[in-house]
Amino acid sequence: MNPAAMPPPESSRHLMPLVERAIVAHRQGAIETAERLCLDVLELAPDRPGALTVLYQIRKDQGNHTAAEALIRRIVALDPNNFAATNEFALMLLDKGAIQEAEIHARNAVRIAPQNPQAHNLMGMILTEAQRPQIGEYHYRKVLELSGARDPILLANLAWNLKNQGRMEEGRALYQESVAAAPDIRQTLLGWARLEEADRKFDAAAEILDRMDRQWPNDPGVLLSRAVLLGRVKRYDEALAVLDELAKQASDGQLGPNELAEKGRLLDQMGRYDDAFLAFAEGKRLARELSGHQYLDAAADNLIGRLGNFFTAGRLHTLPRATIRSDVAQPIFVLGFPRSGTTLMEQTLSAHPRIVAGDELPLINDITGLMPRMLNSPLGYPEALAELWMGDQREGLDNLRDYYLQKVGQMSILTQEAAWFTDKMPLNETHLGLIALLFPEAPLIHVIRHPLDIMVSALSNHFTHGFFCASALETAAGHYVRVMDLVQKYRSEMALRYLPVRYEDMVTDQEATVRSVLEFIGEPFDPRCLQFHENQRYARTASYAQVTERLYDRSRFRYRHYRKHLEPVIPILRSHIERLDYTVE
Repeated sequence: MNPAAMPPPESSRHLMPLVERAIVAHRQGAIETAERLCLDVLELAPDRPGALTVLYQIRKDQGNHTAAEALIRRIVALDPNNFAATNEFALMLLDKGAIQEAEIHARNAVRIAPQNPQAHNLMGMILTEAQRPQIGEYHYRKVLELSGARDPILLANLAWNLKNQGRMEEGRALYQESVAAAPDIRQTLLGWARLEEADRKFDAAAEILDRMDRQWPNDPGVLLSRAVLLGRVKRYDEALAVLDELAKQASDGQLGPNELAEKGRLLDQMGRYDDAFLAFAEGKRLARELSGHQYLDAAADNLIGRLGNFFTAGRLHTLPRATIRSDVAQPIFVLGFPRSGTTLMEQTLSAHPRIVAGDELPLINDITGLMPRMLNSPLGYPEALAELWMGDQREGLDNLRDYYLQKVGQMSILTQEAAWFTDKMPLNETHLGLIALLFPEAPLIHVIRHPLDIMVSALSNHFTHGFFCASALETAAGHYVRVMDLVQKYRSEMALRYLPVRYEDMVTDQEATVRSVLEFIGEPFDPRCLQFHENQRYARTASYAQVTERLYDRSRFRYRHYRKHLEPVIPILRSHIERLDYTVE
């Protein structure tokens, strides 16, 4: 549809009776008649909201998701103040995993209807999924305030949110209240079982799953949770048997992407590496097929190229730096490719009494989007930083810095004793130049790991960081090279308070590594950092289970078990393997 070519509304007045007939026909169940009338109207006037709405409902009921999305996208574009359509569209985007776009429309729904509990509930769901549970909690509690009722499903949603914040006792209490009011809601019980498993209450998790088994025999979600639980207690054969049973329940006899990833991890623990690789590879293939997510090669190349061209020594010499604030806790940026060991580093540091865990803070990425507006620039990021040369933007970096610190303050992660908080958003090193401008004295701790080990972990987990680079082994390797090349460029062009730390050193010489990192930060050594597995915080990453165990070295040079399968990416990674003083054995 070309909006500029649309006829004025008055020119299509004669079509209104057809629209009304379509609405009546749809209401009466005459779907074919309603569909034909809608298509007749939209052929002549593609912007008629009534016909679009009816046709959307028809396509949705038919299960034609592509057409339904196209139609509701058009409705929202034509009428941005249509609350029902905006809310429905945001929910559709959330269901398909398009979190960023879903948030845009959910925010608009709240703007349209700020007193509508449904709008706040959807906002809470999206922000929880987007790893911003503290802000999501605000919207869930707003629903409680506006509705005046303690709806069991809302309580369960809030419980899951609190679980993602590591507030297990509060989440558990809400699950208990929700289940007492509505004992037969499957998703509530499943979420409760997952909370208990994440909180290492394995017997309690098993009890809930046993209860669900009696009520919903052979339920796929229960079976997968059972397999994960059995894997946590190292009963690998039993876990595999559960996944085999899950495959039998599927109409095609096959496991889905998440189930295949879990199967691969179990096989890896059992030393069946060839079988594990097959499960991981098939899981990736299915994930690409079902989600449509492919590596956004052109977008990644464009951003990284522009960052490299902008952050040059000559330009950086003339750019200001934000001033240092001494009245609030300061960030420690834990940098690294996903699955490189950043969670282990954060868990170690946050065992120190003066350091709290911020987890994966999306704030640097948020600032890259807000920057043009906050600096009143017609340019995008990073070019908008050129506005800092203007007299009225001399404090622009201070404003951006304060935005970051204000958002951290709102997240309730700081304690009175905390002098520091960690930010370990994966691939923040892409924005190393911006971080150094905003926080010139912040410690930048870059966790380095053998690139082939990172590839094995990327293969065995589903994550969307890095332009969906982990959708395939080769694209993960390609993006790793791009990012590491960019880090080298930053380090050659600007002074950074930067410390590379090898994952392998963290494993083989833990105390020396911890001492050196704390000395770099400027904090005294604390022996509690060596007992990171006793840290009761919940890590909201795929590594949440590993960091509750004592330090082990079975993941060090894990790639050796998959050497032949990694052959396609070794040439891509070889220069960085050698530059980092690793070898391929």
